Amino acid sequence: MTAATSLDPTGPIDPTPHAAGPVAPAPNAADLVDPAPQAARLVDPALHATGAQHEIWRWMREHSPVHRHEPTHLPAFWSLTRYEDVRAVYRDPGRFSSASGVLLRPTELREDPGAGMTLALTDPPRHKELRGVVADWFTARSVRALEDAMRGMVRAVLAQVIEAGEADFVHDVAGRLSIYTIGHMMGVLESDHETLFRWTNEAFEAGVSLAAHQELMLYFIDLMDRRTANPADDLVSMLLGGVVEGSLLSEEEVLLNCENLVGATENGRLALAGAMQAFLENPGEWVRLREDRSLLPSAVEETLRWTSSATHSMRTATEPVTLHGQQIEPGDKVVVWVPSANRDESVFPSPFTFDIARKPNRHLALASGEHFCLGATLARAQARILLSELLDCVESIEPAGPLTPVHSITVNGPEHLPVRITGK
Repeated sequence: MTAATSLDPTGPIDPTPHAAGPVAPAPNAADLVDPAPQAARLVDPALHATGAQHEIWRWMREHSPVHRHEPTHLPAFWSLTRYEDVRAVYRDPGRFSSASGVLLRPTELREDPGAGMTLALTDPPRHKELRGVVADWFTARSVRALEDAMRGMVRAVLAQVIEAGEADFVHDVAGRLSIYTIGHMMGVLESDHETLFRWTNEAFEAGVSLAAHQELMLYFIDLMDRRTANPADDLVSMLLGGVVEGSLLSEEEVLLNCENLVGATENGRLALAGAMQAFLENPGEWVRLREDRSLLPSAVEETLRWTSSATHSMRTATEPVTLHGQQIEPGDKVVVWVPSANRDESVFPSPFTFDIARKPNRHLALASGEHFCLGATLARAQARILLSELLDCVESIEPAGPLTPVHSITVNGPEHLPVRITGK
């Protein structure tokens, strides 16, 4: 892991993009020692905290793009590592279903309890109808209407950390912004935002489902009861009034979708924190952005590609599929590795270079097809506002301690990113 450096613009800085970042540059495939067995290590969370998974993915893209993994504590599955294959799976829900689960789970846990009921775990046509229930809150027009509120949240959070002088960027900045925003959209009282933040932190740090956090679930059950009696203009009210396939959503479906929406903030916080990490490790790009604000939209896209906070997504084959000479059978689990797709050399020139002017940049960090991230416009706006406010309000940011990476095969990014921050 490359050590982060300062964003103080007064110091000597190389203005060119660097290959350093959340992962080390991948070597030539020939440099790997006995690479084929290394693919089995992809289910080890510790591997993903080192950056070494990119070496394995690079070998797989070249030599084994459809790779069979035998069962361990996880079920058997196929790995896909090339951009075009990952994109094709995302865009073919008929042959690659989400309804049985979209993440690798230990075999003993069986099927995901939300299967067939949540936005993430449904297929068309049900998925489209369910998505339509809440889609109005995530349109470009709705997000624009939220921008003043988001900017206010960013300014308040940054003012606190600037006054403190030091902060954990993951928790004190990225985490708060992500949960405050979704809390606002769901109708959570502003006075309860910090409590919601604490509860989600507890679940994320323990590595358990939000549904297992009793206080959090009881809070949303109470909120559902209040919105049933007095509907408001918020996501919970929309879910309670949502009709899918001719019927109102059940209370269980509403609660699980609330959990799904709040759970998505883990990816949001890691994407925002990963953006900060990328700029700390590539300070020349921060200077470049400071000197040319017109690069902000492409900078946001590059931070999404670079971070790729969702490490994998899983589908279940519904019919026989032959891909690169491998036969995938109905019922087989198929795992797409998103960071690998976003470093595919056939699609992204110099993929291990963080370049905020990269165009085109058709990354898959927000998925594709039917399950294209519902909050994509919101995520982009949040990143743009945060970067803009940092440029406006902050004189310098530098590491205040070692970075701690997430240990997970599901998400990736910094778990802790201590920074020293000076306001203008």
